[in-house]
Amino acid sequence: MLFKRVSAAWLITFLCLFTIVLLLAFPEVSLQAAAKGVAIWWDVLFPALFPFLVIAEVMRGFGIVHFFGTLLDPLMRPLFGVPGIGGFVMAMGFASGYPVGARLTAQLWEQGLINRIEGERLAGFSTTSDPIFLIGAVSVGFFGDPSLAPILAIAHYGGAVLVGLAMRWVGPRPQPVVPAPGANLARREFVLARALRAMHWARLADGRTFGTLLKVAVYQALQLVLMIGGLVVFFSVVIDVMTTAHIMSVLHTLINAVFKLVAVPPALTQAIVNGLFEVTLGAKAAGAAGGAIPLSAKTAIAALVLSWGGLSVHAQIVSLLHHTNLRYGPFLFARLLHSVLSCALVVLLWEPLQPLRGAAETFLTMMSWD
Repeated sequence: MLFKRVSAAWLITFLCLFTIVLLLAFPEVSLQAAAKGVAIWWDVLFPALFPFLVIAEVMRGFGIVHFFGTLLDPLMRPLFGVPGIGGFVMAMGFASGYPVGARLTAQLWEQGLINRIEGERLAGFSTTSDPIFLIGAVSVGFFGDPSLAPILAIAHYGGAVLVGLAMRWVGPRPQPVVPAPGANLARREFVLARALRAMHWARLADGRTFGTLLKVAVYQALQLVLMIGGLVVFFSVVIDVMTTAHIMSVLHTLINAVFKLVAVPPALTQAIVNGLFEVTLGAKAAGAAGGAIPLSAKTAIAALVLSWGGLSVHAQIVSLLHHTNLRYGPFLFARLLHSVLSCALVVLLWEPLQPLRGAAETFLTMMSWD
């Protein structure tokens, strides 16, 4: 164990020193990449994430998390092996994108509402792209085809649900850390009444005024989005200096040799390489892949990249979970499984979903009429 820790420390030290050398060797590229990363954070991530983070914290203070926990417990436990409050985390994660699901999971762990196994499962399948990025940036911006949005959404979010079902069987069968709010009520009491009562109890236990809740929510949301912005800028700089130093081309050659075995075109391996580090760059490269590559193949690779999330997102998740006992290994497994499943779903459902794509295209055309 000690040898592993020393080896990891030496490896991290070497990578840091190597990165510093690259930054000193290409200062102009580093500055331009940092400016690009700041632009991505300010124009896309900040407005997309900040409101959801504030709302989620206020809802948690008002006991709405406990309301959903009681209401959804009969559904979430048998299907996903997590308490009913996982339904709230799942909904917020799907709606607001990474890393909100992991953030809420860490908060539930801090409150003692979930244990380690439940938290690892929840963080694994609630980490997804948000619909605004999937539809606006990927379908419309990168592919120039908004009719792809239904296929991408079904593959991406459907894959996340399948990951949750699969992770139900990872680890021992969990037991709740604390009894669910309202568990001492009569079993025959209407579930909605129990959920409302649980919300009321949680609100009384919290005790903060709305003004205090809003102030804390804004402060914590700003902290999180600043951390996310720093990681986006860092990975943007690392990718650009590695590209300038031709390291990315070597990595592209290696990955291309591997993916040739499954007949992935070289143009799409560039998207995979970029997506390995940063999801935006990978999805953009998938949409821009030229040649005679079928649209279905490009969409499948975009789904793979979206589900993987990029090392930038992984770093965000690790930073959010570092003060908990939740391990990175199950999260990594979930991301790999999600990537494979969403890519496979695009391939399998491409032809059956063409009528839906056509209907979406007709609807969008009608909406664009003056």
